[in-house]
Amino acid sequence: MKPSRLPDLPAIDRALLWPLFALLALLAAGAAASPVQLPDAVAQGDLVIGRTVPGSEVAYGDTTLRVDPEGRFVFGVGRDEAGPVSLVVKLPDGRLETAQRAVTRREWKIERVDGVPQQTVTPDPAIAARIAREQAGVVAARERDDDRSDFASGFEWPLKGRVSGVYGSQRIYNGTPRSPHSGLDVAAPSGTPIRAPAAGVVTFADADLYLTGGTVLLDHGHGVSSNFLHLSRIDVAVGDRIEAGQVIGLVGATGRATGPHMHWGMNWFGVRVDPRAVLEKWPATAGTLGTSPPE
Repeated sequence: MKPSRLPDLPAIDRALLWPLFALLALLAAGAAASPVQLPDAVAQGDLVIGRTVPGSEVAYGDTTLRVDPEGRFVFGVGRDEAGPVSLVVKLPDGRLETAQRAVTRREWKIERVDGVPQQTVTPDPAIAARIAREQAGVVAARERDDDRSDFASGFEWPLKGRVSGVYGSQRIYNGTPRSPHSGLDVAAPSGTPIRAPAAGVVTFADADLYLTGGTVLLDHGHGVSSNFLHLSRIDVAVGDRIEAGQVIGLVGATGRATGPHMHWGMNWFGVRVDPRAVLEKWPATAGTLGTSPPE
C-alpha cells in the first residue's frame, strides 16, 4: 500500500507523520491477509468453503475438517441451523485463531394436505423395513471422507429447465409433518441426460430403491456429495471417476415420483445443503475460490 502524498508541512511534522502512515499501511496489509477466511454471510442450507494456512488444523464443533494443500476446507449448514457457526484453527506455528459467522434464517414453504389415505402416509411394516434397509446404504455412502477437493472447482447445473421443487419446503399430511424436501427438482422429459455438476467418484448406484428409484451418489471430496434420484437409466458404476459435465444417467420417474424430473440433492456428510444456493455462491468459474491461500 503506497501512502498518500502528504500536504506541505514543516519538516518536523512530516518526520512525525511518515511513521504513522507506514504503520497504518502495515495494519491494512495484515487485515487483508487474515489467516482464516470465510464468506462474509452464511445462511441456512449453505455449503461453506473457507481457506486458511496450509497445514493448519480446523475444528468445527466436534468435527475436524480436512484442509487441502491450498488451505481450503468445507462444511455444511443445515436447514434449521440457528448459529452462529464457529471455527477454531490451530496454525502450523501453534497459534490459535477463531472465526465466527451468524447464520441468516430463511423462510420455508410449508403446505398442509389433509384427507390423504393413511397407508400412503404411513407405509406397512414390510415396506418400512425395506426403506430403512435401503436408506442405511445411502447414509453409509455419504460418510466417505477423502482428500480430493473436486468441490473447489465450483458447480454447474446438471440440466436446465423449470424448477418444480425447492430445498427446504415441507408438506404436512393429515397433521403429520414429512421430512423437508432435501434438494432441487427440475421438470424434464424422461430420457433427458443428467450431467455431473462437478467432478467426483461414484459411491452408490442402485436402479431400484423403493422411495427414490434409480439412485446415484457422487462424492466430491471432504464429505461433499451429490445425489440424483428417480433415474430411468444409470450410466455409471460404483468406483467410477466422473468428470464435470459427464452424463451419469437419464431423467425418469422411478420410485415414488409423481412425474419425470431431476432431483438433485447435496450433502456434507449427514447435513443436507441447498444445491441452488451452492450454484449461486460457488459457480464453476475461474477464480471462484481464489488462487493463493492466506499466509
